[in-house]
Amino acid sequence: MKKIYLACLLISAIGFSQTAEEKAEKKKQIEAEKASLPKPYHEMEDADAKVKELLAEAKSGNKNIMIQVGGNWCVWCLRLNDFIQKTDALKSTMDKNYVFYHLNWSPKNKNEKFFSQYGNPGEKLGYPVFMVLDQNGKLIHVQETGSLEEGKGYSQEKIKTFLDDWKVKS
Repeated sequence: MKKIYLACLLISAIGFSQTAEEKAEKKKQIEAEKASLPKPYHEMEDADAKVKELLAEAKSGNKNIMIQVGGNWCVWCLRLNDFIQKTDALKSTMDKNYVFYHLNWSPKNKNEKFFSQYGNPGEKLGYPVFMVLDQNGKLIHVQETGSLEEGKGYSQEKIKTFLDDWKVKS
């Protein structure tokens, strides 16, 4: 019985060491992926002031403001940005219907003034998260992005539907 117990313990230990190696390799891959993707978030930007500027652009263009909250530290945030920018149908829909803004949230800059007005949905829903503001700055929708995922990326159809649902209706 002791031999069986020791064998199980040894097998478990081997399993844990492989898991640690696999985790280290996965982390290395994610860091390499993050390094290769564009960095759309400006970490020290004052989001409150920037959104106030964007409101004028939204009004003059008859668009809503689409805010993607996250940071350059977040691989899923960078993947989502890259996917939208490289998918012509999504980029076209975004450019035509929204003023698009990457709002940074990070330990160095939590953009507390902005979030004191709107709340930070990323704290509950994770990052990235979308916030849609109308032309007057009213928060009209929050969209978690997990439901927009497909496999290890995002679904063009799901994102397109989301964008179509929250654009200004003519």
